[in-house]
Amino acid sequence: MAQSRIGIIGGTGLYQIPGLTRQRWRKVKTPFGAPSDALLTGELCGREVVFLPRHGRGHRLMPGELNHRANIWALKSLDVAWILSVSAVGSLQQKYRPRDVVLIDQFFDRTRRPGTHTFFGDGIVAHVAFADPICEELRKLLLASAKRCRARAHDGGTYVNMEGPAFSTRAESEFNRRAGFDVIGMTNLGEAKCAREAEIAYATLAMVTDYDCWKPDEEHVTVDLIVENLHRNAALAQAIVADVLPRIPAAPSWPCHDALRTAILTDRSLWPAATLRRLGPILKRYR
Repeated sequence: MAQSRIGIIGGTGLYQIPGLTRQRWRKVKTPFGAPSDALLTGELCGREVVFLPRHGRGHRLMPGELNHRANIWALKSLDVAWILSVSAVGSLQQKYRPRDVVLIDQFFDRTRRPGTHTFFGDGIVAHVAFADPICEELRKLLLASAKRCRARAHDGGTYVNMEGPAFSTRAESEFNRRAGFDVIGMTNLGEAKCAREAEIAYATLAMVTDYDCWKPDEEHVTVDLIVENLHRNAALAQAIVADVLPRIPAAPSWPCHDALRTAILTDRSLWPAATLRRLGPILKRYR
């Protein structure tokens, strides 16, 4: 039986995957516009993978310019059933130090673009369950791999998704810290929402680069600081990904892979043909 592919979305500082064989860059057209870049297919650690540089090669796209629907649609169209998201985050709590790894399990949304975080509308209504926004089975596999790779790994945490592109003010950073959030970033929530609607298991490998700007005795977050710490941690992120890949099941059978089964409210007889065509890879099981 053919194995479904595993997607890897690389964030700031992770623009390539060492060791990937049978490489082929593929441009994918989507009904939602262009993905961040062409997608790199190949084989790594015995698994078929698809790599997408989140901000484009050369880091050309700001967080607010990311087309999450196009990115996830493109991955789904290439038979991706799991996504490993490698992401830079700022720490909002003392216990998360730069170059730590946090296996988050929750999100808090501070964005203002909810319409770009769903495939549905235009005649087809769906409401997916999102109480647990990270695939727990995949998250646990990543956590175990991080520990095997001797990372300072933390089990669970809330990622607050800010708008960007500017970093937090001190007042905002202190507010988020006092609210009990754990890490802060600008990109992962939209990916997670679209991945759930696409019935793709999604988990984040959050790489701590800084203390945002709430900690007076630490340098506040800058691009130079982020890049410096990500470069130091790049080998660790690559090792964790390589360790987890062979441990991911060959066939998709987790709850996230059935997220739409009871989520679509619109009667099938009323689905507009144009919307159905646009959502082809998403709805092919339910036609």
